[in-house]
Amino acid sequence: MQTFHSGRPSRREILRLATLAAIGGASANALEPIKRTGGPAFAPGLNAYSFLEQLNANQKNASEGIDLFGVLDFCALHDIPAVDLTGYFFPGYPEPPADGYVSRIKRHVHDRGIVISGTGIKNDFATADGPVRASGVQLTKTWIDVAARLGAPVVRVFAGPHGPIRDWRSIVGGAPREEVESWMADALRECATYGETRGVLVAVQNHGDFISTGPEHLSLLRRVDHPWCGALVDTGKYLTADPYADIAMMVPYAVNWQVKETLGSSLKSPRTDFVRLAKIIHDGGYRGFVPIETLAMGREHYDPAVEVVGVLEAMRQAIAEVS
Repeated sequence: MQTFHSGRPSRREILRLATLAAIGGASANALEPIKRTGGPAFAPGLNAYSFLEQLNANQKNASEGIDLFGVLDFCALHDIPAVDLTGYFFPGYPEPPADGYVSRIKRHVHDRGIVISGTGIKNDFATADGPVRASGVQLTKTWIDVAARLGAPVVRVFAGPHGPIRDWRSIVGGAPREEVESWMADALRECATYGETRGVLVAVQNHGDFISTGPEHLSLLRRVDHPWCGALVDTGKYLTADPYADIAMMVPYAVNWQVKETLGSSLKSPRTDFVRLAKIIHDGGYRGFVPIETLAMGREHYDPAVEVVGVLEAMRQAIAEVS
């Protein structure tokens, strides 16, 4: 069972991160931190996935749950300036949405004074099955085009498997980690090269699969070595003794975020210290939106409208305190 420190990372943890980062960088190309002009400036946004159950219900029956337009209205009502519209909830996913639907979304966003900060897809670049990786590349390119149509600057992708298979080792045919990382990097580099032509960044999420530590995250990005491929920092999915140290390591390479309530995937995980998190983001010089993503985590009466507002207020207060 993993344990978490409540204070600063221990000397042992700092040495672990430094050593692993050095090892990861030794076999990959140099990767420069993102050059940001001006001091730190960031604000909480919303990831639509927070409304997973309601969005899924609406896709089955339009009279139930909430649709993406309802999510946009929620943002406007709570003065949330940006929204990450996960691709799964667009009609017909994984196929791209119709032009008319995209136009309606863009008008709805504009009239409510908010922006779309990103979108995301389901892909698998860890598998030994080359055609599956190739289909993931094509899917990413398709949704890069969708993002460009929406005016979204980022498409989030996974590194490892999604769905019922969570262990990447079970689908790589015995290949060593370095070889699997090379497969992923090739796929991500192709996606990033295409993204550059459309003005859309590819953000690789740490999802507790192939990437569950900061050094693993950084190692993959170094191997990709493309300026249009960066990190989506999921604050709840660095499965280490001190996730805050991993988060701090990745701030210079972050192009999008998922800010979680806990430092893990269950209510038994430690609650996020939002002041500590905000200080790490601030000290790392980040500029942009930091979308909140709340999850049911087995709660029978989970209400995203309530949970999102709670995390939103905690983040706003934390940002005000460290600014």
